[in-house]
Amino acid sequence: MFFDGYGYHGTSFEQTYRCYPASFIEKPQLETGDKIIMPPSALDRLASLHIDYPMLFELRNDVTERLSHCGVLEFIAEEGMIYMPYWMMENMLLQEGDVVQVKNVTLPKGTYVKLQPHTMDFLDISNPKAILETTLRNFSCLTTGDSIMVAYNNKKYYIDIIETKPSNAISIIETDCEVDFAPPLDYKEPQKPVASLPTGKAPVQDEQPTAEAEPKFNPFTGVGRRLDGKPSKQQPSLSSTSASKDKQIDTRNVSGQPSAGSSSQNATRQSQGKLVFGANASRNPKETKKETEKDGKQEQQPKEKEEAKFQPFAGKKYSLRG
Repeated sequence: MFFDGYGYHGTSFEQTYRCYPASFIEKPQLETGDKIIMPPSALDRLASLHIDYPMLFELRNDVTERLSHCGVLEFIAEEGMIYMPYWMMENMLLQEGDVVQVKNVTLPKGTYVKLQPHTMDFLDISNPKAILETTLRNFSCLTTGDSIMVAYNNKKYYIDIIETKPSNAISIIETDCEVDFAPPLDYKEPQKPVASLPTGKAPVQDEQPTAEAEPKFNPFTGVGRRLDGKPSKQQPSLSSTSASKDKQIDTRNVSGQPSAGSSSQNATRQSQGKLVFGANASRNPKETKKETEKDGKQEQQPKEKEEAKFQPFAGKKYSLRG
């Protein structure tokens, strides 16, 4: 049987056409779906066959051995020509006027599909799931390995179809299909910070000198001043005395001399009610009394001199009589 010079054979529809993009027929809505426009002779042949509806077709490029599937929108194309979405021609590596083979097929209803966006910009959309659902309403089938185009907000997003179940090509018309997303092609995992934890004995040894280098807290290290303004004798700073004490205690402990017992006995021997700082803590009470008496005598001598100098009422006498 022949229609306008184009031959159809067998009980199935199978024919070759020259393909052109949808822009040639001024049908921009074709770009948002997977449907093609075929000539009227194809409709006459399909009507005479017992085929399943909706009409689904297999597209094959014999030169590049690319395969895809699509639906049909209208039968208004010129004989020997079909009009396709441009993104579908890119998937099949077809140019304007190339020959493509069209064959009617029956596809199972899909239950699962896994998608992978090309860029992370698709994830920046406020509600990508809703945009994808509205876009897939214009599609009749999906094929593993294809890249579909999603148009939103004057921008085109390309999405790869990685996996489909139950077969490599499925029908998504009037079916509940589970959709899963893979990370975008340009997605990079954030680098985890490497935690430098000290392991072994070496790091512990490195921390010891730093702890020793920290200055120790020494209270009451100021300089004493007298209330009468006279210069006081320079007393050894408590820091030096405390350091000397530590050394003495260490040497005593090493040499085996009594340390804790002798220090407790000396503390009890000291006079009660008095605080002893610095080097005077290790001296006997008798020695401390002698030193305090010497200091008292030295302080009294300059006082006596000052009192001898002071002479009250030493002025001249004047009489009122003149």
